[in-house]
Amino acid sequence: MISKIYSIWVNWLESDLIEIEVDINNWLPNFTIVWLPDVSVQESKERIRSALKSSYMPLPPSKITINLAPADIKKSWPSYDLPISIWILNHMWIIEENKYLKNSIFLWELSLDWSLRWINSILPSVIWAKEMWFENIFIPYDNYFEASIIEWINIFAIKNIKQLVWFLAWDRTLEIPEKIDVNSIEKNLENKYDFSHIIWQTQAKRALEISAAWMHNIILSWPPWSWKTLLAKTFSTILPEMTLDEIIEVSKIYSISWLLSKENPIIIKRPFRTIHHTASSISIIWWWRNAKPWEISLAHKWVLFLDEVLEFPKTVLEVLRQPLEDWTISVNRVNSSYNYPAKFILLWAMNPCPCGYATDPDKECVCSLDQIKKYASKLSWPMVDRIDIMIEVPKVKVEDFAQNKNLKSEKSFDILKRVKIARDIQLKRFEKLKITNNSQMSSNQVKEFCKLDKESENMLNSAVKTMNLSARSYYKILKLSRTIADLEQSEDIKINHIAESLSYRKQDD
Repeated sequence: MISKIYSIWVNWLESDLIEIEVDINNWLPNFTIVWLPDVSVQESKERIRSALKSSYMPLPPSKITINLAPADIKKSWPSYDLPISIWILNHMWIIEENKYLKNSIFLWELSLDWSLRWINSILPSVIWAKEMWFENIFIPYDNYFEASIIEWINIFAIKNIKQLVWFLAWDRTLEIPEKIDVNSIEKNLENKYDFSHIIWQTQAKRALEISAAWMHNIILSWPPWSWKTLLAKTFSTILPEMTLDEIIEVSKIYSISWLLSKENPIIIKRPFRTIHHTASSISIIWWWRNAKPWEISLAHKWVLFLDEVLEFPKTVLEVLRQPLEDWTISVNRVNSSYNYPAKFILLWAMNPCPCGYATDPDKECVCSLDQIKKYASKLSWPMVDRIDIMIEVPKVKVEDFAQNKNLKSEKSFDILKRVKIARDIQLKRFEKLKITNNSQMSSNQVKEFCKLDKESENMLNSAVKTMNLSARSYYKILKLSRTIADLEQSEDIKINHIAESLSYRKQDD
């Protein structure tokens, strides 16, 4: 007789071991699950009863008591169906003790017809089981592709409970599907946007290239017909591909948020999350009912796009201040607290006034001065000070279409090649540190990696005084200059790099 069988408790990014024990005796028939099971876990009794009956292994007419330890954790994930079933079958002498039951994790949800359903949060579960040195993990067949990107743990994909019984009791072979091929998925990805479709806006495309190499927050501002939204959406085409570690990190967040599926088992492309201006601050940070990670964590590893940013309530914009500094978001509830990663590029597009034409030389603005001030006041200066690049995007005139229809623009693929080179330079620079890009440098690291010659230093110091820039802005200019130098594959920061960085800043007034 085995003493315990193991499963996992998953509470967003936190996990813990669940030990499952079963007692069967000859008292009046009854089926009880104890130690803080919620309704979904309590309903396991009926699923198990029907599934075993469909497998021609009905429950014995006895009193069955299931104990889920430890007692201080409320079990709320309906993935304990399988380990409970195995324990019952062990007491019925259908499955005997073997090597797989001693050092394995079991995670399944049973259907009434004894097949196994696809479940969420498999990826964080497999990662946790590996970190806890479990040798094996048994999961539903449909979850195998999601789990297969994790190495150094034996993953068994099971289609139904009868197949598992054949494997554990009679050592039958299991059908192991092929592991997911990340490279083949990447080749099939297509994007309908490309910078070659945008003939104008050269300066804006340059700013987005700098932002992509790496993680510099950016504001695009100008009246309507500036193609700000199109530029923002095309931005995703020049983001470098994620490494395997980044794919796992991002897919883990999407897995616990129930956003993966059998058809899309992992996240390959860098996230580009767009938020409507009617969103509340709570919906951007976490799902209010159960602290599920939401938009700023789903944008982790790279872009959070806010179109028409001045249409958002000020309270919504202000909640982004802390994540932009710490790269994490802390959610505190009555009985627990959670920390979610939130390392993203903040990309804003905005009009200068409610009607949009305050800075348009061709169309008169109908807003009063008070309306414009009230509109702009939604962005506090501490919030704007966290932005690295601020650029005004000129309006595209109708006559430009006819005059420049034969012009050609650089493709996203060509821009992406420069971004990748700059990215590789930064990865090599920070390979012995806990950061990966220039925008994450601390003040001490800026002193080490952003050294200036005398001419560049004098220019920067003079600009800081003239433009009344803050200390945060000073360091942001140095980080941005380091990125511009990396794009040009320059080992040193030169005066032209400082000048270009300053052109992306606004005077502090």
